[in-house]
Amino acid sequence: MRVEVVYALPRKQERVMLDLVSGSSVQDAIQASGLGQIALGRVGIWGRPVSPETRLREQDRVEIYRPLTADPKEVRRKRAAKTRK
Repeated sequence: MRVEVVYALPRKQERVMLDLVSGSSVQDAIQASGLGQIALGRVGIWGRPVSPETRLREQDRVEIYRPLTADPKEVRRKRAAKTRK
């Protein structure tokens, strides 16, 4: 089964194509990709959050998500407060 594992950094994207046995999980794909040294937080398949135990299907795109650097709600509050002044 052919799958892709991706991890986006601010200025570049790591992409690894893999051939895995049928029934492999998201965690299996990440370990096989060599990107397993990345501190795993959230992961997804085609933009949909899933658990690392989720079984993969042919042509899935496994995405490793980086932690947020700022709380989106707090950023919006600060921006709104700034425009009110």
